[in-house]
Amino acid sequence: MQDLMALLWEPAVPPRRGPRPALTLEAIAGAGIEAADADGLSAVTMQRLAERLGVTKMALYRYVPGKAELVALMLDAAIGAPPFPPPGASWRAALDAWARALYARFCHHPWALEAAVGARVVGPRELTWLERAVAAMDGTGLDGGEILDVAVILTGHVRNLAQQVTAMSAASGTEGPSAGEGSAESGGAEGAMESALRLVLAGRQDRFPALTAALTSAATAAGRDQALDFGLDRILDGVAALIDSRGPAAGPDGRP
Repeated sequence: MQDLMALLWEPAVPPRRGPRPALTLEAIAGAGIEAADADGLSAVTMQRLAERLGVTKMALYRYVPGKAELVALMLDAAIGAPPFPPPGASWRAALDAWARALYARFCHHPWALEAAVGARVVGPRELTWLERAVAAMDGTGLDGGEILDVAVILTGHVRNLAQQVTAMSAASGTEGPSAGEGSAESGGAEGAMESALRLVLAGRQDRFPALTAALTSAATAAGRDQALDFGLDRILDGVAALIDSRGPAAGPDGRP
């Protein structure tokens, strides 16, 4: 654990004199990301990565102790730094932009969804995402626990939808949203899900009348295939209602 903390938070400084190291942690993480993007996290091994970098496996171990540390480096590099909120953005606009950007990063690197689970050491870039979300809610009147809960709920919605979208995209052979998309939608993945439901419902509409009616309505409703929008709006509506319930006299801890 201490070794991983040092690797993520206190990377070694190259010596001023003598030969420079043949590799950098950034190059190693980048090669791992390329491999995981192409073939998934399970395809990333120290041996394969060493071959990709043109070094021996033992040489790679001089920089990264093992795969767990490698994946931690890869994840922090792939998630990257969060975007700054638009100038003058409200707390709601800032959180909306934050969630969309995180969704796009996960969709661009689906293996990161698998890597970013469980008890682990969080890297500096990933922690900056949480810092940015918490800072967006400064002055809203919510207390610290509520602010952290909002960030957790938004992250959960983003992760859940990204998992569905990337799974559907992989099954259909299409690509998910790219990391540069500011407003990523589930699009074709939701359409694929509806198509799968219609397939099994064919001839069974009488048995599932409510589901059949909902699918029929969704097919004609404007703005469908926007689960990201819908979920974010409902979550942020709830947060806004909570903030409004505190009234203008709410103090910094969220209470009058």
